[in-house]
Amino acid sequence: MRIVRTTTRPSFRRYRRRSGCLSFVIVLGVVLGVGLISSSRIIRWFDPPTSDEAARANNEETRRAAARAFAAGDLARAVELGRAALAVNPMDAGMLGVVARALIYQSYSEIDRAIDRSTALELVTAAARRDPRDRDIGAVYAFALAAAGSPVEASEVAERILETDPENALARIAHGLAYGGVGSYTIAYRESEIAVQSARTYAGGAFHMDALRARAIAQSDLGDYASAITTIEQAIALNGQIVSFYFERALYALQIGDADAATVAYYEVLAMQPENVKARLRLCELSSLLRESEQAIMYCSQVVERAPAYADGWYQLGREYFLSGNFEQARDMLHRCSSLQVMQNIPISERRFECWYLQGQSAEILGDCDSLVATYREYQAMAAESEVGGVWMYPPEGPPMCSGR
Repeated sequence: MRIVRTTTRPSFRRYRRRSGCLSFVIVLGVVLGVGLISSSRIIRWFDPPTSDEAARANNEETRRAAARAFAAGDLARAVELGRAALAVNPMDAGMLGVVARALIYQSYSEIDRAIDRSTALELVTAAARRDPRDRDIGAVYAFALAAAGSPVEASEVAERILETDPENALARIAHGLAYGGVGSYTIAYRESEIAVQSARTYAGGAFHMDALRARAIAQSDLGDYASAITTIEQAIALNGQIVSFYFERALYALQIGDADAATVAYYEVLAMQPENVKARLRLCELSSLLRESEQAIMYCSQVVERAPAYADGWYQLGREYFLSGNFEQARDMLHRCSSLQVMQNIPISERRFECWYLQGQSAEILGDCDSLVATYREYQAMAAESEVGGVWMYPPEGPPMCSGR
């Protein structure tokens, strides 16, 4: 067979020339594209984002983590992360709200956390002084003031905000709590009702549970404990990890004589925080109220084991021994209570008088004149120096059974 090449060669050469030109353009484009991509990557490697941009990105993640911790009930973690975010931006109203509320709710969850309310107020006060016109910061400030026991100032701050921003839910909550703090319970209830309505939509519902809690407090102050229980349960449904809500739930239940519901609430606390001392103290008090002496002693013993420097724990334990007729143990436990209060420099007017009185009564029943006379003299010295929360009086010569000493 003969192949005719005169027709194939020219066409082949023309095709190859066109293809070669096009391929060159494509290859050149690919090379340039890869070069641009590589150069941009190289630039990013050797010229990373500025420190401000990186800090902002890290801070935003910290903020989100703080909010997640608060929602999960990990208040200590929320405070830690929130304060880290505030170190970058101390005027961040959102983080101020998270940290202040976490500190305040944490303060009600244990026996030794009252200082957290002062810490929250100190933190927010600094921001409010920097920018007194910021309404969101002002609302957090009012909330912290109300929690720290300054209801008049809290009301004044909240009113200024509500004049220009009547839908500000947190300011409305603070306003209601402030009125409750001065005994105006009807106004407190009205304000808390408005707060509940505003909080459903304000700031994405972030303060809805706070508003419900404020309404429960107002209802309780008005003596409507059944409604207070219903309302605080609604708050728990929104965030069942806030331990202080369960203490309030138990308190309202006890007001209507529902010891079982109170017990369940305290067990809920222990399920979340197995080492919680306050829950054990409340269970000791409840058991004593129900005349369950062995249970009361068990729970109070757990209190002093976990908090040996807590004077009230020793008082409750000593009182329970006294009620059960174990006067030797009562004397010794109550002596620890009185000694701790003196060692801790608790003001005389704030000391628990019963630690001296019941200690003396136990010593008298036991015929222990040494303890009785020493305790009574200590009481007399305190009474001479300042007002004492109770009266304990023997003849001038002292306890009659020990008059010969």
